[in-house]
Amino acid sequence: MITYNLLNRYKEIAHFCTSRQGGVSMGNYASFNLSPFSGDKPENYLENQHVLCNKLGIDSEKLIIPFQTHGTEIREIDERFFNLSANEKSLYLNGVDAIFTQLEGVCIGVTTADCVPLLFFDPIKQVIAAAHAGWRGTCARIAEKTVHALIDKYNCRAADIQVVIGPSISVAVYEVGKEVVDNFHAVGFDISKISENRGDSIFLDLWKANQQSLIKAGVLAENIEIAGICTFTEHERFFSARRLGIKSGRLLSGIMLKKEITG
Repeated sequence: MITYNLLNRYKEIAHFCTSRQGGVSMGNYASFNLSPFSGDKPENYLENQHVLCNKLGIDSEKLIIPFQTHGTEIREIDERFFNLSANEKSLYLNGVDAIFTQLEGVCIGVTTADCVPLLFFDPIKQVIAAAHAGWRGTCARIAEKTVHALIDKYNCRAADIQVVIGPSISVAVYEVGKEVVDNFHAVGFDISKISENRGDSIFLDLWKANQQSLIKAGVLAENIEIAGICTFTEHERFFSARRLGIKSGRLLSGIMLKKEITG
């Protein structure tokens, strides 16, 4: 697992992005797949989740992973969530690409394998969030919308929010069609800053696109860390769907407010 300098400054949180190593899954899921939604055997990803939760010091029910659909639905995880039935929890997390919470001892996360994971922390309001941004979510400004959700719910200041842009596919290898870039242009992204033309090919920079979106939302540039790790080129260390196919493992990017120890 890796962590980030920006968030390592805050002892009240735990955060991470998992790598491929250290689990029990096989084949294209080998070995530390955490996703229950990518076709892995339940006994394998559940064992991997158990290993992770032991490391975090939480019960498995306190690891919250939504079923992502490349949209912009954002949900809060509060005490009411834990009073729901298993089916109700599943429905609540279905079609959700960002989640946030103020609860201690609850790890929220998103699963990725080339898409961009985003982790948010407001050290003033003690709020955390995690978002999944493929090109569609990035173009629909899920990063910006997550910031606004924290502002609306907890009265956060955008200038206080710290954000990490985690391991994902890089502009060096992420070739897209002109129609994808046109979509970004249509919604106001500065195309000259987020795309590169090489011969007849166009390459998209999802890291800079999400950075643009966050800054537009009021997040300070110095409060954004880009991991700079390409999942496609470092596919032996991180899962890459473009390398392995959709039926393959997923990384988990997670964040948790630690329980305050009293007494």
